[in-house]
Amino acid sequence: MTPTLHTERLVLEPYVPEDEDSFVALFQDARVSRYMGDGPSPEADDRALFGRIFTKVYAQDLFEVWAVRRGGEYVGHAEIKRTETVGGHELIYALAPTAWGSGLGTELARAIVAYGFETLGLTEVFATVAAGNVVSLAVLEKLGFRHVRDIEEDDGGTTRVLVRSL
Repeated sequence: MTPTLHTERLVLEPYVPEDEDSFVALFQDARVSRYMGDGPSPEADDRALFGRIFTKVYAQDLFEVWAVRRGGEYVGHAEIKRTETVGGHELIYALAPTAWGSGLGTELARAIVAYGFETLGLTEVFATVAAGNVVSLAVLEKLGFRHVRDIEEDDGGTTRVLVRSL
């Protein structure tokens, strides 16, 4: 079961059904979704994705996925899960634009990496980041991630694969 994590300014806790509209709004924001997966998705797809958090991820205890809150307000999404793309556990996070520029991305990523090492017993945590997402690349570099390889995407874009070792 996904535990609740606390940082200096954030609380990472399991989603509740009432988070659906906030989750969808985050994923529908083009400033956020342009760097996630294949980019913006139809709203119905994001609502279905939110539903699968409960019916699949939590129900089957597949991996950790959190609602990220600051002062009780939903400000983001976070996960750590095994993916075939990297052949290990991958850190995934997104923050609402209202939370940008205040160091929360670094704080959030640091907490998830620590959870991976300390609780899951991992020796490596990976991240995949669109090459154009210079802010996330800088955050991860600050946390000690190093570039491993690039993935050339079907749309012509490049995804950087990074790793942080214990």
